[in-house]
Amino acid sequence: MSHHRTSRSSRTTLPLMLVAALGAAACTAAQDDAAARAAADSAAMAAADTMAAPAAAPALNDAQIAHIAVTANAIDSSAGAYAVEHATAAAVKDFARTMVRDHGAVNKQAVALATKLNVTPEDNEVSRGLQEGAGQSRSALEGLTGAAFDRAYMDREIAYHQSVIDALNQTLIPGAQNAELKQLLTSVAPNFDAHLARAKSVRQGLGQ
Repeated sequence: MSHHRTSRSSRTTLPLMLVAALGAAACTAAQDDAAARAAADSAAMAAADTMAAPAAAPALNDAQIAHIAVTANAIDSSAGAYAVEHATAAAVKDFARTMVRDHGAVNKQAVALATKLNVTPEDNEVSRGLQEGAGQSRSALEGLTGAAFDRAYMDREIAYHQSVIDALNQTLIPGAQNAELKQLLTSVAPNFDAHLARAKSVRQGLGQ
């Protein structure tokens, strides 16, 4: 397995922006009025702009990319399991069940591939940041019930899937050196697009 080096900032900034989006989604969803939402969105955009050009961040090798992919899927599967127990709207519960099923299935494929290639996914700064962002998102959801929880969870899912899509297309897929790893990431990318479209549809049905 080769260790890929690159000077392109997008290979490291986009996963970091994914972490920022997780926190922004949790904070934004917790607001009760439109003015507060707008303020939170502006702050999140400013934070993303600030993170767009970090000082020399480490390049990602295939073992690290694999760990990021596994972590991202595990996080959304876990969030889905939590939402199944706490959501009230049938559409939200059904969406959450799909997240548990689909992301769990992708992780089984990823683990099987890593075993086949005799590669151990490597913990890294990006995957640790994802875990931290997931914890913050869960904390925000834990304070909500009923329709407020449903809206907040779906807002979080929209932000999360958009960020993962960006990271897949601009960082993880281009950065993967092993052909089978690249193919796995490429094959699951349309699923994230479908999830995002469905999340937006479900969220629209919940109103303001």
